[in-house]
Amino acid sequence: MPSFGNMRFVPSPTPLNYKVVYSATANESGRMQYHRIVPGESKVRISRTEFVDKFNSLHILAVRPLPVDNAQVFQFEFYA
Repeated sequence: MPSFGNMRFVPSPTPLNYKVVYSATANESGRMQYHRIVPGESKVRISRTEFVDKFNSLHILAVRPLPVDNAQVFQFEFYA
């Protein structure tokens, strides 16, 4: 089973059919940046409010943690 720090996950053996990816990542200074990604079309920076609203309201198919060396930052993507 793959492991990233203390987070463990099991990859899905079936492919996901998703329309959009929302990502929360930290830049070099540690500030969080939020993006809406339509695969093959666009990557748009969005506000934290929009990210949180989509996280709370969309039907989420998968969440993928993004490992980072700095334990103070938790980065992830979710697929909808």
